[in-house]
Amino acid sequence: MKLFDVYSILNVKLQQSKGVYVFDQQNNMYLDFYGGHAVISIGHSHPNYIQSLTNQINQISYYSNSVIIHQQQKLANLLGKSSGYEEYSLFLCNSGTESNENALKIASFHTGKKKVIAFKGAFHGRTSGSVSVTDNYKLVSPFNTQHNITFLKYKDLDLLEKELQHEDVCAVITEGIQGISGIIDPGSNFFCQATKICKKYDAVFIVDEVQSGYGRTGLFFAHQLYSIKPDLITIAKGMGNGFPIGAVLIHPKFKPYHGMLGTTFGGSHLACTAGISVLEIIKKENLIANAKLMGELLLQKLHIISSIKKIRGRGLMMGLEFDFTVDDLKNVLIFKEKVFVGVSSNPYVLRLLPPLSIKECHVNLFVKKLKNALSFLGKT
Repeated sequence: MKLFDVYSILNVKLQQSKGVYVFDQQNNMYLDFYGGHAVISIGHSHPNYIQSLTNQINQISYYSNSVIIHQQQKLANLLGKSSGYEEYSLFLCNSGTESNENALKIASFHTGKKKVIAFKGAFHGRTSGSVSVTDNYKLVSPFNTQHNITFLKYKDLDLLEKELQHEDVCAVITEGIQGISGIIDPGSNFFCQATKICKKYDAVFIVDEVQSGYGRTGLFFAHQLYSIKPDLITIAKGMGNGFPIGAVLIHPKFKPYHGMLGTTFGGSHLACTAGISVLEIIKKENLIANAKLMGELLLQKLHIISSIKKIRGRGLMMGLEFDFTVDDLKNVLIFKEKVFVGVSSNPYVLRLLPPLSIKECHVNLFVKKLKNALSFLGKT
């Protein structure tokens, strides 16, 4: 049987990882400044993480949500305390797209409505509801077009209010910082005004922190820079450091009932153990503060590279914009300089999403490799 060919795949076979490095079958060492789409939060193969999962799998790895899984409440307690959302409830699932599906479903149950407002450049996932609020027509099949969605620009706050005045909108959904579109921060004015408008017209405000959350920006959630509290917050990528897990943080105003939501694999013993280990390591090693500090250092060093025309983002979620398309730069960085980076739907933007555990030496090494790659391409 052949694999269904849907991925653009680098000709690299990885077989080992440690800290902020990954190694291929020829034992070449790559500096990881992409973290597998922002998934690697605490670093690769952290010994405490490995030990926690090993201990758990030797006890019990899985049973369904028909029994008490005590690790779920421990994870909820840690997450509430770490994020500052202790009064919220937690629903566990397996991925970012599932988190957004469930958030949209909760909003629709709560309001009795089905229309959703999303934003230009958005990416919220690939399953039916999540892809319908994703601004990429290539991902949306005719089956997915059944949903009632309106896409707006972030600056169109007057238009947002006009849409909500019709009183047929169940939810407004935005990313904390847009990732795939090239690291776009909606900004203070958007978050503050959107929160007020949603409250005024009883629409649910959902913030997708799947990529921008879990300390990546130097705060637990990107939106916390703006002192707002969304109704629903979705999380996933950095939550399990590679183990599949996602969740929705749910405001107390939403009332659950048995059967309202469900999942076969979400919240399993292993998934929760991974989630608990990540939060414990983040706290013990002060990784959120480190993300802020290393982000500031990286920003300072990148500012002196003249071929970078614009730097977007915060902490360790950065987009570097050039006046040339970055595919060749990405390939030189990966195959010649041995450093993993990412691209975006903006062909001029290179995306950086390294583990939160990077140190000054890794920042210096990345900057050196970037300069080497730009010099090789004659872009200095």
